[in-house]
Amino acid sequence: MKKFLLAGVSALMIAAPAAVQADEGMWLPSQTGAIADAMKAAGLELDAKTLGDLQRPPLTAIASLGGCSAAFLSPEGLVATNHHCVAGSLQYNSSPENDYLTNGFLAKTLGDELPAAPGSRVYVIEDLRDVSKDMLKGADKLEGRARYDRLQANRTALIEACEKQANRRCDVRAYFGGQQYWLQQQLEIKDVRLVYAPAAGVGNFGGEKDNWMWPRHTGDFSFYRAYVAPDGSSAAFSKDNVPFKPKAWLPIAKEGVKDGDFIMVAGFPGTTERLRSAEEARFYYEELYPYQQAMLAEYGDMIDALTAGNQAATIAYAATLQGVENYEKKIAGQMAGADAISLVEKKQAEEAGFRAWIKADPKREAQYGAALAELDTLIATSNSEALADAKRGMLGRGQLYGAARQLYRWANEQAKPDKDREPGYQERDRAFMTQGMQRIERRYVAEIDKAIWEDGIAEYRTLPAEQRSASFDTFMEGRDLAAFYSATELGNTAKRMEWMGKTPADFKASNDPFIQLAVATYDEAMANEAEEKARSGEVQKARSKVMEARLAYAASQGKTMYPDANGSLRFTYGKVMGKAVDGQVWTPFTTAEGIVAKHTGRGEFDAPDKMVELIKSKDYGRWAAPELGTLPVDYLSTVDITNGNSGSSTLNARGEFVGLAFDGTIEGVVSDWMYDPKINRTIHVDSRFMLWTMEKVDGADRLLKEMGVTAE
Repeated sequence: MKKFLLAGVSALMIAAPAAVQADEGMWLPSQTGAIADAMKAAGLELDAKTLGDLQRPPLTAIASLGGCSAAFLSPEGLVATNHHCVAGSLQYNSSPENDYLTNGFLAKTLGDELPAAPGSRVYVIEDLRDVSKDMLKGADKLEGRARYDRLQANRTALIEACEKQANRRCDVRAYFGGQQYWLQQQLEIKDVRLVYAPAAGVGNFGGEKDNWMWPRHTGDFSFYRAYVAPDGSSAAFSKDNVPFKPKAWLPIAKEGVKDGDFIMVAGFPGTTERLRSAEEARFYYEELYPYQQAMLAEYGDMIDALTAGNQAATIAYAATLQGVENYEKKIAGQMAGADAISLVEKKQAEEAGFRAWIKADPKREAQYGAALAELDTLIATSNSEALADAKRGMLGRGQLYGAARQLYRWANEQAKPDKDREPGYQERDRAFMTQGMQRIERRYVAEIDKAIWEDGIAEYRTLPAEQRSASFDTFMEGRDLAAFYSATELGNTAKRMEWMGKTPADFKASNDPFIQLAVATYDEAMANEAEEKARSGEVQKARSKVMEARLAYAASQGKTMYPDANGSLRFTYGKVMGKAVDGQVWTPFTTAEGIVAKHTGRGEFDAPDKMVELIKSKDYGRWAAPELGTLPVDYLSTVDITNGNSGSSTLNARGEFVGLAFDGTIEGVVSDWMYDPKINRTIHVDSRFMLWTMEKVDGADRLLKEMGVTAE
């Protein structure tokens, strides 16, 4: 809701500058000129100075799914991404009779392609421009809530102007902690269809056991297709819609990559924290992350237990469970990685250098000292509240309570002029709100939701009374949770959707217990939000001044800084490369034989019978790598990625498609806070394994032809 400001609040910019180093950096397209020589020296064969042009390939072929990355691989709107990025659509379309999650899905014709899960989108990048001057206009002399409101009004105006263009989705995000703001403009395609996903024994081979691990043998790839109205405009699903014609699509490389080859990844990385302060790093790794990791592990175990033996329930909670387990393991890896590289100590040492630089010059101390001291105070306050916020957030695990709160907020926001509504509750957000409410029907079982919510409430109640929600506690006193679920109609999709058009007065008159609870807690929630906004304005002002110093400090060292990831388009580059790990040597490629070695025919290691037979007979055809003498499956590289990069296309030195990034290694996920070339590796599915699976295992000849892959 407040991400554009909170991103600026969280990235407190008093760590060492992110500088040009080999393989490190999530670069803005506009920064290609500054690092052109470094990229050329690393092996790039394209013109580095034009690589960042959003009107030229390859960036014109890059797309976002609003949480994952993707790219066009054909002139007919065919979109490649990761298997785990389409899991929600597989789950949404699955049933015990047609279990696409387990068995995979292949549309034989265009007419057989299935609508993706409600709310699915393909966003085509069109522009990324600096709007700092417009964003900061009128905010210089304001503080606290007034500053927050001015920035919000400026952001709303910029987005509104951008979205006067039909079918565009625009956003303004903070860069370098709010020192800069850039507007990202994308074409929003609303009709997204599931085209092809291999079986879980390919796309999720190894499951949670192999997640964040090496060696890896996962074919984490799938395909969507973007559709538009016959006139080319974006439109909701219709049988009359036609495949979208992208400006460009990535050519499939005729040769795969080899050890040491230059590669690039282009996508939309979600969030990194490299520019946070040392004190924030200490707090996260010593206090917040351990708590979150424990709660996620418990949550995953609970879903497993509650869905055991019930196929329909297992399908309903599959996407939720996958996300929970993935994040739990990531946090565990971050904590281990932080210990391995002495993250906090390094942050403290780097920050000491920056502070010493300020103090070394009386003019710099006069210019920046007060802002830095104010920032320290605000960080301490934020850290003191964060654990309590995490426990209060446990109340949100109940889907129906969350839906009721969202619906009541929607009703209250609709009473305001659209420009004055909170982001997320404007008219531009109506489709997402509607589809989010619809998705619940395929991801909800009343008995399971009740058990999960009850557990969340119990954890919340471990807070001291003064840190709990007084309105929630008052309303819930003496109430039986079972009565909430027996009396509510929110579990019924049609009834739930009716509330989208009701007024606050309708909510206040309702007898639905979830609606009543949402009404009872609303005023307190809004008061808390008002306090958060005031703090956000204070932090943004102090931090902007500190960031001015950070940029000057970097320049004094001759370094080029890149901003923390924030969901906007970035690219990174590196090399195909293994590494040595405590007496082991990780070669950069895994091969098909490793699938058979791991295959048990059960659980997470259940490859399709046909695939196993083909591997045993070494029927690899043209897809075998000559230097390996077999079929490559996955490979390692030094490229710099994070969450949100899932589904990002991997390109060779000529800009040709050679695979998809889909994961990192467990000790390297600490890169969200600090990149270390000794430990950081990205895992990619090799394009040759993708194409072999499509041709030999699943018979996806129609798609291969569409991508320009000719028959033997």
